[in-house]
Amino acid sequence: MYSDLPVDQLAGYLGSQTDPAGFDGFWEETLAEAQKHPLDVVLEPAASALGTLRVWDVTFNGYGGERIRAWLRVPAEASGPLPGVVQFVGYGGGRGDVHENLFWASAGFAHLHMDTRGQGADWSRGATPDASGSAGPQGPGVMTRGVTDRHTYYYRRLYTDAVRAVEALQSLDLVDSSRCAAVGGSQGGAMALAAAALAPGLSAVAAYVPFLSDLPRAVQITDAYPYRELRDYLAVHRGQPEQVMQTLQYFDAVNFSRRARIPALFSVGLMDEVTPPSTVYAAYNNYAGPKELLVWPYNGHEGGGIEDEVAAAGFLRRVLAGNQAPVSQSAVNRAPEVFAGSPAPQD
Repeated sequence: MYSDLPVDQLAGYLGSQTDPAGFDGFWEETLAEAQKHPLDVVLEPAASALGTLRVWDVTFNGYGGERIRAWLRVPAEASGPLPGVVQFVGYGGGRGDVHENLFWASAGFAHLHMDTRGQGADWSRGATPDASGSAGPQGPGVMTRGVTDRHTYYYRRLYTDAVRAVEALQSLDLVDSSRCAAVGGSQGGAMALAAAALAPGLSAVAAYVPFLSDLPRAVQITDAYPYRELRDYLAVHRGQPEQVMQTLQYFDAVNFSRRARIPALFSVGLMDEVTPPSTVYAAYNNYAGPKELLVWPYNGHEGGGIEDEVAAAGFLRRVLAGNQAPVSQSAVNRAPEVFAGSPAPQD
């Protein structure tokens, strides 16, 4: 059921998150530190039962020079240069099995599927440790890992990994570095928005039901995890709310949206209790570049499911080809045309 703002108020909702004066300097410093470590992308052929795709096991240097894992999947007969997609994973998951997540490569993209440090033991497997995990008390999960200081917070490391993943994709000979996009859902959607703001050279972004948006409101209006991790922590550490909220300003998708200017496709489920729709609208309404929104009135955190991905494939094909005509909900309803490789429907 609808449990957030009335639908007619969502279109104008800008959120409750403030934009700290030191935001840009913090991220410039963070990424400058990361650049001190060579990217050092290594590709090893991955054994698989796939006949139509080729897959490589990829490693590269992320935050602190720590090795990050990924899969690279491409069409078996591709010679390049291909448009590229880097995909980020939802909360609790990792890059999964070599045989999973075949959509983007099957659609004709070079697909770099980044693993998520310190996660990957919930709904899909991961293989990358959070070697720089900060000391100090934390609740289960990663939402409160190092949360009392922006320099030690978990998402500083993960967002830096995301930017380095974009660089890794762009460095590949098989990839057209001028036609690369970031995609992801939930936590992966927040990472995609961070990459849109921080990674030079990206051409487009698709963020499905993005998590980590309008954090002050999210913590107060939903009882669902993972946001509940923050509330549980603050219920015990009663003297830290101001300190924690100051940290979260630097990792909120709303503040990245204010700085991102490449074309973006968002989606939102109006019955989403995990990522309340008002928080998604806050990120969308603050987005500084061309933007489109898919609204799923009767869906929760799954959003549009496969229809989000099919719509995103059509959106990326149009944007990467230089066609900025917006996608419409009726176009999404005709999404099989897009997946089949024909020109994206335009209304």
